[in-house]
Amino acid sequence: MSPRWMNPNCSRPAAGRRVATIGLLALQGAFDAHGRALRAIGAETVEVRLPDTLNGVDGLVIPGGESTTLLLLLKEYGFDRAIRDFVDSGRPVLATCMGVILLARSVTGPEQESLGLLNVGVARNAYGRQVESFESEGLVDGRPFPMVFIRAPRITEVGDDVEVIGSCNDEPVMVRQGNILGATFHPELSGDCRVHEMLVTMAAADKGTM
Repeated sequence: MSPRWMNPNCSRPAAGRRVATIGLLALQGAFDAHGRALRAIGAETVEVRLPDTLNGVDGLVIPGGESTTLLLLLKEYGFDRAIRDFVDSGRPVLATCMGVILLARSVTGPEQESLGLLNVGVARNAYGRQVESFESEGLVDGRPFPMVFIRAPRITEVGDDVEVIGSCNDEPVMVRQGNILGATFHPELSGDCRVHEMLVTMAAADKGTM
């Protein structure tokens, strides 16, 4: 499955408008596709492989990948504490697929440790294995959005402080809690940059550049 660049929902910012610098957690997973989506709308990107790099970015993407492996890497490099501090700083985070698993309050299918920063419960691989990956059309902020699901988790519980902003087949697939955006699908493969635009808008507003 490859992104359909570019569609009308991927547009560069107006001349003179400053944009944020977004970090791509680059320990594992498809961070490069997120980078292409962000650069398509004029954002700057930095690959983040060490916690100190987070000091120089205005927002962060935690991409899809293999959650068990990434948890080990986060602890080895000290990212578990660094990501908590990043969220506490108020800077925005976009977590997709595996990223939602890492940030969730609780994880099942099977149970797994997580950072507990996003007040949702998720079930791992709830839609099936890799060969059962699929594309569908859902809604983000009430507007149609093409969605790609690859070994995706399912959101099973949503806390009172969490807003559901995306759905597919009457199920929640994208949420927002303060400065955290979580999507169980892969917006970076859709060819539609509106989810990444949300992140950039939040990051630019946080640094006072809008």
